[in-house]
Amino acid sequence: MEKSVVQTSDGLRFDLHKCHTIVVGSGAAGLTCAERLFNSGIEDVVILTSNLYGGTSYGSGSDKQTYYKMSLFGDTQDSPMQMAHSLFDGGCMDGDLAYIESLYSLPGFFHLVENGVPFPFNSYGAFVGYKTDHDPRQRATSAGPKTSRFMVETSLVKVRKLGIPILEGMTVVKLATVNGAICGVVAIDGSKVDDENMGITLFSAQNVVLATGGPGELYSSSVYPRGQVSMHGVALDAGVDAVNLGESQFGITSTKFRWNLSGTYQQVVPSYFSEDADGNRYNFLTAYYRNLPEMATNIFLKGYQWPFSANRAKDFGSSLVDIAVETELRAGRRVFMDFMVNPSYNDEVFDIDALLPEAKQYLIASGALQATPYERLMHMNPASIDIYTENGVDLHEPLEIAVSFQHNNGGLRIDNLYQTNITNLFAIGEVAGSHGVARPGGSALNSGQVGGTRVSQYIKSRKSSAIPSEAEGVLVETAAKAFQETCSMLGEGGRNHWSVRSEVQDRMTSSCGFVREQETVKTALSAANVDGYIDLRAKDNSDLPLAWETKNLCIAHKAYLASIDRYISDGGGSRGSYLVKDSGTDTIPVQNSDTVLFAYRKERLDDRKIRVKVHGPNMNTSIEEVRPLPEDNSWFETTWADYLSGRIWEKGE
Repeated sequence: MEKSVVQTSDGLRFDLHKCHTIVVGSGAAGLTCAERLFNSGIEDVVILTSNLYGGTSYGSGSDKQTYYKMSLFGDTQDSPMQMAHSLFDGGCMDGDLAYIESLYSLPGFFHLVENGVPFPFNSYGAFVGYKTDHDPRQRATSAGPKTSRFMVETSLVKVRKLGIPILEGMTVVKLATVNGAICGVVAIDGSKVDDENMGITLFSAQNVVLATGGPGELYSSSVYPRGQVSMHGVALDAGVDAVNLGESQFGITSTKFRWNLSGTYQQVVPSYFSEDADGNRYNFLTAYYRNLPEMATNIFLKGYQWPFSANRAKDFGSSLVDIAVETELRAGRRVFMDFMVNPSYNDEVFDIDALLPEAKQYLIASGALQATPYERLMHMNPASIDIYTENGVDLHEPLEIAVSFQHNNGGLRIDNLYQTNITNLFAIGEVAGSHGVARPGGSALNSGQVGGTRVSQYIKSRKSSAIPSEAEGVLVETAAKAFQETCSMLGEGGRNHWSVRSEVQDRMTSSCGFVREQETVKTALSAANVDGYIDLRAKDNSDLPLAWETKNLCIAHKAYLASIDRYISDGGGSRGSYLVKDSGTDTIPVQNSDTVLFAYRKERLDDRKIRVKVHGPNMNTSIEEVRPLPEDNSWFETTWADYLSGRIWEKGE
C-alpha cells in the first residue's frame, strides 16, 4: 500500500492510500476474502473496519450456531444441484447463486476446518450433520454457540500471519466511481477527527469488496450486536441497486444480552410470563392455546421453528408464540422466559408424557426428563448456559425477551460473481442480496465463505489494470464533498443524530416487523420522505463517525420501506418471516383460544419467484423475476479450454 498526501484547490490536505483491493469489514466473510486474495497472489490487500470485533460474526450466535453445507457422511445421498434446490426453493434467490453456493460449500467448509474451526467429527473422521430449518437432509453442522466467532478468530490469525494491513476505526462514508466503475472509498479515521480535515481519508483501489454485514441498527428490537450498521445507505447513495430488502427474519431473543433463543433453549420447554408496571404477572400463553400439551409442544417446536413463519401462525402453530409475545410488548408489558419453572395451564400439571409425540419422543431420546427446564438445558447443552454466564446473565433468574430483527435475507444486488451493478465493486456476506424468502438455517455463514472465495478467484483471473488517470481527481472531489457534509454536522440547527436514529428504529420496528399492514407501511414511507429528514448534527468531533452511520441508516431505511411498500401495494401475500394483515376476502384468520385476532393474506407460490429491486439513490422500485436454476451439462474438454482461456468468468445473468 502506497501513501501520499493530496490537496484540494482551496488548500485542504487529505491522506491518500493506494492499493490493489480494499475489503471493507472484518467479519468472517471479509477476513476469508482477504486471506484468499493474498494466497492467490493479490498481496496488496487492505482491510478497513470501524471496529475489528464489533460485527455480527464475532458477537452473535445461538444455542448451536449452524453452518450449512452439502452432506458429508455415511450413505446420505446429496449433490450440488439438490442442495441448490433447497436454497432456491425457499424463494427469491437467484438460481445461479444457489448452485454456486452449493458447489463451493465444501471447499469453504474445509477451509474453515483447516483454519482450526472445531467442527466435530466421529471416530471415522466423518463430519456428521443434522437437519436444520428448511433442510431436507442432514447438511447442518456446528462448533457450538460460538461457531461464527471461531470463524473470525481463526481467520484473523491467518490474516495477521500473512501481514495483511487491518486499519481500525475507519468509517467508510462515500464510494467513488469513474465511468460506472469503483475507483476508491472515502473514510473518516476516528483517531483523527480533531485534525483540520476531520479525519477524512482517501483510499484508491482497483477493486472494493463490501463485507459489512446486516443493518442491525435499523430496528429498535434487534439481536444484532449494538452498533452493527453496515453500508446499505452508502452503497445506495453511490448508485448501487438492492433487492429483497423486505425479506428479513425475526425471532425470540434475550434483550439484556442479545442472543437468539432458538434450539435447545426452547426444546427444554421453559415457561413464559409477562409483567405489568405494578409487578403483576400473567401466564399469557394460556389465552392462545387450548390446553397444556398443545401450548408446551409449541414452545418446544420453537426450537427448530424458531424464526417467525407466516405458515406457522395459523391453526395454533408455533409462530403464535411470537404473536403472543409481541402483543404483550405492545400492551406495555415486559415478557420473560423462566427456566426454573415448567409451563402451567390453569389446573393442568406439566407432564412430559402428555406432550405431543414430536416433543415427547425428542426429550425421551435425549434423556432430557429432568424436573425443570434448567436441568434439562444443563443435561442437553451446558454450553448454552455458559454463554449467558460469561455475559453476566444467570439463567436461574427470569430472562427478559422480545421478538427481534435477526437477519436480513436481502441486500445489494449481485451477479454470479458477487459483483454489484458498479464494476469492480463486490458484496459478500449479509450485505449482499443473495438470499430471499426462506433460507435453510446456517446458509448465511456458508454464503459469506463462498462469496469471499468466488470474488478472490475472479479478481485473480483478470489482468491487472491501472486505475484510471481521472480517479484521483474524482476521489479528491468526493472527499471534499464529504468534508463539507461533515462540517455541516457540527453546525447550528438540524437534529441530534441519536434522536433521529431512534426515530428510524422505532419506525422500522412498528411498521416493518413480522406483522405488516399496507397503510402503516405507507405512512412510515411518507414520514421517511420528509425534506431535510437527514439534516443531522453530531454533539462534537468524536461523534462524527456515528453521525455518518446514522445518515447511512436514514438512507437505508427509506429504501427498505420503499421495497416493502411496493411489494404489499402490488398485492403481495404473506411469505417467509412476516405476514401481511388484511381484512379482505380469501385471508387466513389468526385466532387464540377464544377469538379471531386478525386475518392475513395467504402466501402465493408465484410470489416466491419475484422480488423488488430498488434502484440506487432515487429508490425507484421495480419487480423482477429471479434468475432460474442453471442446467449444468458441462463437458470436460470444453470446460478445460474455457478455463485456460478465462471464458469461465464471462458473466451470465
